[in-house]
Amino acid sequence: MQTLMSHSHSRVAPLPGAITKEEIKNQLMVHERRFLSKPTRKEEWTVLPQSAHSKNTVNPVRRIADACAVPPNPEKKVIRLHLGDPSVGGKLPPSEVAVQAMHESVSTHMYDGYGPAVGALAARQAIVDRYSSSDNVFTADDVVLASGCSHALQMAIEAVANAGDNILVPHPGFPLYSTLCRPHNIVDKPYKIDMTGEDVKIDLSYMATIIDENTRAIIVNNPGNPTGGVFTKEHLKEILEFANKYKLIIIADEIYGDLVYNGATFYPMASLSPKVPIITCDGIAKRWMVPGWRLGWLIIHNHFGVLNEVKQGIVALSQKIVGPCSLVQGALPKILRETPEEYFVYTRNVIETNANIVGNILADVPGMRVVKPKGAMYMMVNISRSAYGNDVNFCQNLIQEESVFCLPGQAFSAPGYFRVVLTSSTDDMEEAATRIRDFCFRNINQFSDSEDSSDEGLDLSAMESD
Repeated sequence: MQTLMSHSHSRVAPLPGAITKEEIKNQLMVHERRFLSKPTRKEEWTVLPQSAHSKNTVNPVRRIADACAVPPNPEKKVIRLHLGDPSVGGKLPPSEVAVQAMHESVSTHMYDGYGPAVGALAARQAIVDRYSSSDNVFTADDVVLASGCSHALQMAIEAVANAGDNILVPHPGFPLYSTLCRPHNIVDKPYKIDMTGEDVKIDLSYMATIIDENTRAIIVNNPGNPTGGVFTKEHLKEILEFANKYKLIIIADEIYGDLVYNGATFYPMASLSPKVPIITCDGIAKRWMVPGWRLGWLIIHNHFGVLNEVKQGIVALSQKIVGPCSLVQGALPKILRETPEEYFVYTRNVIETNANIVGNILADVPGMRVVKPKGAMYMMVNISRSAYGNDVNFCQNLIQEESVFCLPGQAFSAPGYFRVVLTSSTDDMEEAATRIRDFCFRNINQFSDSEDSSDEGLDLSAMESD
């Protein structure tokens, strides 16, 4: 009897994994709070705010272009020298080989489906076959395809930097670099491009002063947009030595590649020494004149194993869009392999001729200095602020009076300059340059500001506002 009583009053141990009364009570309280805090039914739709990421995605060119949205002179033919799209105007069409390759890619139906996120092996191997060399060895495993060179740059930036890190970007330079950095709270630190000499150069002494413990990479654009500059072999080696000294990787934007002229030679950065880790970003947009086909690539030159994890990150990022257009990937081997050299010679000759025509016509305009281009498809022109006012007003007035469209230098962090695109017909280029010259002679000192621009194209306001 005593034994039975003692057993009846003992506490029974809970079963393993069983929920306790206290836990049940806590969960009921949580559900009650959720129910009470449940939003009431709305009678009307309200505006949904944009995300912080999208709000911080701003291309400076858009703001400047909007400022120049003024009506042209209705009595004069419009000449558009502001769009960096070589297909505009029809003077520089795609090669027949590229068009045929696209027709074949479509008609075979071999490329109607998804491919690997990093790109089809045949397309990646075609890039190796064209660009790998004894002093620049890489394999298809080092290549990731992208939806244009801009997308390649985006993946490179996102793979190397976190919020609070910084990447060094050229000023004057392609404004998309900043657009790609800022939504991620990556600081785009501007370094100076010197356009005053015979050859455009990076001010490496200045660059050394802006590096800190959060600096992750240097973006080097060669040939340059908007400068039209091509770095000499000696200067490229100086840049590599600088990167090696500070142990900084290079993101090489080489979309204009061997589109060089006026005696310049293009050297891929990865082909030179000292060897440093480089992510090369390239594509078919600007040399094959098909920017709308949206095919680019990254080549990961993983010296010293520095980019082992970054490479994994780029592969992961490529999965966001499951690879670029399969049809263009299917056409790429033929495009890279069979486009005749004569096609590129023709393109270079057109741009060189246009550059020299414009340079000669504007050479004697007072208060104006032409930066002679040697690559890409652009020319920068410096204007005296005391003679013509600021670059935005200059371009606005040029449109209104002469129907010639150019982009103000402020779009590229180069106040006091304007950019001319050199891909129109020779007749249009000559006519446009003549109108610019006449406009300047007619309006000198009519729109002047109180001071000249003395920064030679470097706008540090982006850094100061961060």
